[in-house]
This record gives sequence, structure tokens and C-alpha cells, in this order.
Amino acid sequence: QVQLVESGGGLVQSGGSLKLSCAASGNIFSINAMGWYRQAPGKQRELVARITGGSTNYADSVKGRFTIARDNAKNTVDLQMNSLKPEDTALYYCNVDGLYGSGTYLARFASWGQGTQVTVSS
Repeated sequence: QVQLVESGGGLVQSGGSLKLSCAASGNIFSINAMGWYRQAPGKQRELVARITGGSTNYADSVKGRFTIARDNAKNTVDLQMNSLKPEDTALYYCNVDGLYGSGTYLARFASWGQGTQVTVSS
């Protein structure tokens, strides 16, 4: 299967920056989309940013502040977060979907990372 390892969360003051990274490993044949979601206490998980091929989409709340970038050669996706606000505080999850396997056996996968905490103090 496919495993995701996230890094880069932490505590930062309002207005500060953080960069999250996610690396996918396993018997990956191809990746369709890579993205970041977040879940704050008492709230549903929501999309933050997602990149499919050359197309990106962002939640309205992060447009102009966050940038998602993908390295197809390394199967990694980064989320650069600038001008952070206390309302950005959440557990951030990486999500990747695509095909795994080789030869005559290919299957779809959709994997989630374990989550990395981002806390923004006011």
C-alpha cells in the first residue's frame, strides 16, 4: 500500500509562517491528486488546498496566504503557510490518491497521513 509521512507542524505566532511537507512511499504507479485538509476541535475536516496535475484549488479562507506545491519526482507535496491566523489552528492531514502496483496489477488508493498539529497564537 501507500504510506504518507508528514512533517513541519508546530507553534507559531499570529502573522508567522510554517511549511508542511508530506512524502508518499510504497508501490506507487501514479499519483492523481495531492492535498492538505485540516480539522479543528469540534469541527469537520475541511479541504485546505489540493493539486491535480497543474491545477490547484484553495479554500477561500487561505487564498493568497497558503501555497501548495508538488514534486512529482519525489512524490512529495508541501504547503507553505504565510500570514497565519489563530483560526488556522488545526490538525493538518495530507491526502494522496492515485494508482499503486505494477505489471498487470494496478489498483486505486487514497491514503491519509497521521496528521500534524499547527497552532497559531494570538
